[in-house]
Amino acid sequence: MDFDISKINPHHTYNLLIGLVAPRPIAWITSLDLDGKLNAAPFSAYNYVATDPPVVAIGVANRPDREIVGKDTAKNIRNTHEFVVNVVNEEMAQAMNTCAIDFPPGINELEIAGVATEPSLLVAPPRIAKAPAALECREITTMEIGRSRIILGQVIAMHVKDEFIDPAGPYIRAEEMHAIGRMNGRGAYVKTRDAFFQIPRMTYQEWLEKNPQP
Repeated sequence: MDFDISKINPHHTYNLLIGLVAPRPIAWITSLDLDGKLNAAPFSAYNYVATDPPVVAIGVANRPDREIVGKDTAKNIRNTHEFVVNVVNEEMAQAMNTCAIDFPPGINELEIAGVATEPSLLVAPPRIAKAPAALECREITTMEIGRSRIILGQVIAMHVKDEFIDPAGPYIRAEEMHAIGRMNGRGAYVKTRDAFFQIPRMTYQEWLEKNPQP
């Protein structure tokens, strides 16, 4: 089937896009409002987009109101310019899902989920203590496009639990972290445990040796 996006409604576009752009990493974001109240919410429109400097991008849709009302995470980042992306693994999946509930403003989702935090290294929002890793970020810019906000954040510090670091690189022992990802819509996730496989990357010369030219 072919889909002309200009001729289908946004909800149908959403259904198609989240099924095709998958699996997606999960950014479990901790942020603070101007009064210092903590907010935690997961987002799967997320990835890194640059490494020098290191930059991550997060898409945060507005609340489903007729008016343009931003979600707490987007407002907090716009106001304080800092946030933490906490990596979600299998152990933290249920707590992350609790934080996805649309609680009223001012509710501390982490308290309800029974999740402890600890101070970050360089930013005010704390990181989630049991998360296998966390990226401390400062906002570069927030772009408002349609009913979404695209946030670019520069990673200024990382915290990774020792068991997931190979000091030779340093590299991340990703096959041991057991991170989870999002598939399609609500409630659909994928595991990475026992799912890794290797495809050696070839140089052009190696490719020529395997594919002699006439």
